[in-house]
Order: sequence, then structure tokens, then C-alpha cells
Amino acid sequence: MTADFYRKLMQKKLSSDLYEHSLATAETAVMLAERYRARREKAYLAGLVHDYGKCLQRSQLLAAVDYYSINVDIVTRSETRLLHAPVGAVLLAEELKINDRELLNAVAYHTTGCNGMTLLAKVLYLADFIEPGRSFAGVTRIRELATANLDQALLAAVDRTICSVVAKGMKLHPRSVAFRNGLLHKIQGV
Repeated sequence: MTADFYRKLMQKKLSSDLYEHSLATAETAVMLAERYRARREKAYLAGLVHDYGKCLQRSQLLAAVDYYSINVDIVTRSETRLLHAPVGAVLLAEELKINDRELLNAVAYHTTGCNGMTLLAKVLYLADFIEPGRSFAGVTRIRELATANLDQALLAAVDRTICSVVAKGMKLHPRSVAFRNGLLHKIQGV
């Protein structure tokens, strides 16, 4: 199926704001893919469909977890902001017949990150974080880092996420901590 097919499908499925975010994420993913030598077409598609599960209500997400026997931990199950990612990945496979494991894993981990992410997963995580519609303290610095050093930009992004989650009194996902620690090990050469 073509990128045009997926664009039209996502435009029908998502709210206009979420659709615009998905387009911006896809375009940012292409820019990062070009910079860091990832596959452009795959990065674009991952960015376009990464929030496939986000339009579902919490009850629908939980019903999908049960119906498809999706293995989610207690933190993911309790946080709707996290739940849409693994559910969306499964729905992309089931409903749209996307069977690219690397792409599906990138979608599944685009909210928490994880240790040992592929280049595509890193590109998607960062593209979602820095797409032009994002406006928060520090985003300009992270965008600048993204053009110079992928891992440094990812570390700044996950640090920002962790601080925000803690400040809001929300549950911190252990995968985010593992992602951060893995990045630190790689950057420090440990």
C-alpha cells in the first residue's frame, strides 16, 4: 500500500489535530532518517501511523489488550498515554496487515522508549518529541541536538519526559529509565 493510502486512512481515523501531528512527525522522521541514514520510507510510515491507537478511549484500549492478549505491564495498563502505543502496534498488524516487526516495535515503544532501540525506533521517538507543532521549554535545544547527535538528543528528550512525569506525580515507566541508562552507557562509552 502507498503512503497516500495511509495518509487518507489516518486522516479519516484521527482528529484533525492528531492527524496534523502525525504528518509533522512523519516529516520530522524523514529529516532524521536522512541525517542518520535510516530508511526514509519506513521512517515516514512509522511517523504517520505511530498514533493509530490514540483515538481509542481507555475502555477500548483495555478491551483490545484483552481481545488480542497483549502483554502489558501494570504501569502501561494504568496510563492511557502509554497504552495507545502497544495497542496501536497490534492494531496496525491486525487491521492494516502491516507486518514489519521493526516498524511495529518502533510504534509500540514510541512513548516510553526502551533499552536497545533500533535506529528506526530512535528516529520515531525523537520525531514525535520534536515535530514542529511541539512547544515546551527546551524543545529548541533538543531540536538543535537532533541535527548534531542522535543519542544526545534522545537523552535530552527522555530526561525532559522523566522530569515531567515525576513533576506531575505520574508513574514512571521502567523502560524509560532503562532507555536513559542505555543512552548514558553508550554516550559515556561504558
